[in-house]
Amino acid sequence: MILKSLIKSVVLPKYAALLVLLFASFGQAQAQEAAKIGFVNTERIFREANPSKTATAKIEQEFSRREKELQEMAARLKSMADKLDKDGPVLSESDRVKRQRELTDLDKDFQRKQREFREDLNQRRNEELATVLERTNKVIKQIAEAEKYDIVFQEAVYISQRIDITDKVLKALNK
Repeated sequence: MILKSLIKSVVLPKYAALLVLLFASFGQAQAQEAAKIGFVNTERIFREANPSKTATAKIEQEFSRREKELQEMAARLKSMADKLDKDGPVLSESDRVKRQRELTDLDKDFQRKQREFREDLNQRRNEELATVLERTNKVIKQIAEAEKYDIVFQEAVYISQRIDITDKVLKALNK
């Protein structure tokens, strides 16, 4: 809550002031010519661009075996826990303690493997998304230079469809 209020009171006014100065400088420097502004929806690029879809499929294929192993391990863990709950009252104290220890060890191993899987998956996803973003930025720069844009934003609170060039970028990326 404090962070949100800090952002609203300090950061947003700074950016608003920066944008006002930016647009004012465009107005002074190019009195007879309006600034050409574009916007690209990065989330849409990641969702719809062929390179992004290819990267997602590559990651899914790369991690499918490990994900299946984790699912099997989770099923085995649940089965062991259910069996211990069912058989617990009739087991001797030493057998019950032994099974609980086996269950605890398996659970620790499962948690560790699951954590490693998530970390590896996130790292690979970030690597692939960085590659897609780098390629996207090159395409945006090419379009901006060819069509003489003064500035192209990739994040905004509000945009008009009039300045949205996401479709052009998607078309170029999907070639």
